Amino acid sequence: MEKFDLTIIGSGPGGYVGAIRAAQLGMRVAIIERDKPGGVCLNWGCIPSKSILKCAEVYEYFNHSEEFGIQHKGLSYDFSKVIDKSRKASSTLNKGVEYLFKKNKITLFSGVGKLITNNKVGVTGDGNEIEIDTDKIMIATGSVPVTLPGLEIDGKLVMTSDEAIFHREIPDSVIVIGGGYIGAEFAYVYNSFGSKVTIVEMMDHLLPGADKEVALELQRIFKKNGMTILTGTKFKDINKKKKTVDVILENVSNQTETKITASMVLVAVGRRPVANDAPSSLSFYKKSGDIGLSDLKIELDERGFIKTDDKYMTTSSNVYAIGDIIGPPLLAHKASEEGVAAVEMMAGLKSKVHYDNIPGCVYCQPEVATIGLTQEQVQDHGYNYNVGKFPFRAVGKAVGTGETDGFVKILSDKSTGEILGAHIIGHGATELIAEIGVARTLESTPLEIAITSHAHPTLSEAVMEAALAAMGRARNS
Repeated sequence: MEKFDLTIIGSGPGGYVGAIRAAQLGMRVAIIERDKPGGVCLNWGCIPSKSILKCAEVYEYFNHSEEFGIQHKGLSYDFSKVIDKSRKASSTLNKGVEYLFKKNKITLFSGVGKLITNNKVGVTGDGNEIEIDTDKIMIATGSVPVTLPGLEIDGKLVMTSDEAIFHREIPDSVIVIGGGYIGAEFAYVYNSFGSKVTIVEMMDHLLPGADKEVALELQRIFKKNGMTILTGTKFKDINKKKKTVDVILENVSNQTETKITASMVLVAVGRRPVANDAPSSLSFYKKSGDIGLSDLKIELDERGFIKTDDKYMTTSSNVYAIGDIIGPPLLAHKASEEGVAAVEMMAGLKSKVHYDNIPGCVYCQPEVATIGLTQEQVQDHGYNYNVGKFPFRAVGKAVGTGETDGFVKILSDKSTGEILGAHIIGHGATELIAEIGVARTLESTPLEIAITSHAHPTLSEAVMEAALAAMGRARNS
């Protein structure tokens, strides 16, 4: 068999993007995938969930169509077709990744990869076993949902996002345990399609780690839309019945208990690395097994993530790791950046991931997007700072389209003008955040954003106005 310069285990956004960059740099590349190319993101994460979220948004629009002067009769939905649409989106991108492998002469091996030595990888699939000789290895096996003790995942009454992304029915009522970005997105979907939604979050607000003002605004809007939000509350016990579940919750501060009955429980309390055996109701996880880390004495941190140096090399020479497997933030675009940086450094090039400029996005409605430091972090760092905030209700495009929830907030250093962070909640937030990312990359200040002409009417004017506000020059608020 041909010897490869680089073999990558996992073809998610980290693995496949890294493979393409390595091929561009002249490496002979092999990539091992146990399921379909694209990993979690393309198959049961980013892409299908955004398709489902869009369907929920469309249905929500129809439910409020009279506000736009549009009347209809007999509105209904077929959630099975919603899932079909999401699977079609995933399938389209699967084929796209396969095409990119062929275009870049990357060899795809189907099966489960396991480290044999730091220059040899085994592949088991369809009853066959082969070994690949390689100069370097990159682990990009990603992550899976975390479960909680006492919450057995059965795919019917209790699910994680992995099962929910394929589930073809909307429950009458659902308890979402975990108010992070996954919990918020699924809660929005279920609520839009008519479920009675309760979100349970152990911390004192939704989206722990996000800018608190933004999180509280999302919380307010979710409540306005009919959801029940229980913060400072944790899961304690569950009693499964034939078609419902009784969930016992405990208040964190006073330990009082509450019982809630629902048709379904969605567990959305985070994700863990796929390093050894990763439990899940999905069959291909059960087959994943041990990828050979202990055999090569590859060290993990206390959370189970692989330790790497500043060139993404593990504690075993020639073996690298990138993406979710090496730790937070567990984001597809962060994995892609690491994949590119790792292979460029393998090739002797200078490369670096700017972790402080990686945006975080939540795709419910209203959307949430964040970059840089939160206001709480700015305060903790002791900065003397300005806050520029501008509400969408004062933006002509937002008023005209009826998307007036939310605001743009820019935090800047008073003495230097450095943009320390920016936080957006509102329609289109996940697209608008890129402008501020570019500004931070170019080391711009609010002034450069403010004096850049923004088309009128657009939602992007809110970014310009927030920049003006950060300088004390707000014009429309």
